[in-house]
Amino acid sequence: MREEMVLCFPRTLLDEIGSFQGIRTDVTAYVPRILEAENTHFVPRARAEEDPSQKQIIPYVLIKKGDSYLHYVRGKGSGEKRLVAKGSIGIGGHINHGDESLFLTGLDFYEEALQRELHEELRMDGHFRTRVVALINDDSTPVGQVHFGIVHLCELGEENVSKGEACITDLRFLTLPELLDRRDQMETWSQLCLEFIAGQG
Repeated sequence: MREEMVLCFPRTLLDEIGSFQGIRTDVTAYVPRILEAENTHFVPRARAEEDPSQKQIIPYVLIKKGDSYLHYVRGKGSGEKRLVAKGSIGIGGHINHGDESLFLTGLDFYEEALQRELHEELRMDGHFRTRVVALINDDSTPVGQVHFGIVHLCELGEENVSKGEACITDLRFLTLPELLDRRDQMETWSQLCLEFIAGQG
């Protein structure tokens, strides 16, 4: 079986731009540089998970419909075993070597990979229209030390979504008060996003 390769950038680049803990909204200072072809490379996932000198790039999409956000619980089939049984409001995952294209680079390449990931994890007709709203860097946990989140917001109209992978369980839209009631059962990144959403209101 081929080893999974994941897209990373060097931790030193984050330190150069301006390291932070938690969530940030000044995305334009970070995203273009992090996604420049000369700053990214593919690393075997098993190695990347143990190497804090590399940051794995993770699109993390919040899906909103009306005044509710999509929430789910990570099942046993989740690729990240450390997050199993945790609640989440972020859809997304690693960018893999198979996402490479001869014709797409930087932001275009990233957007193509993002759409692929969304359509694997969820079922929805059409294109997920998203915009980057924040960034996550959480060095307080072993999972967070080796990942970097690019937080997107996708606002749905009449579209309906359903799960596309078995590892997504208990998928439903919940209001902000309902999500806040579940905060302690959520993974750290979702807790950070929830605080961000609550602060926008």
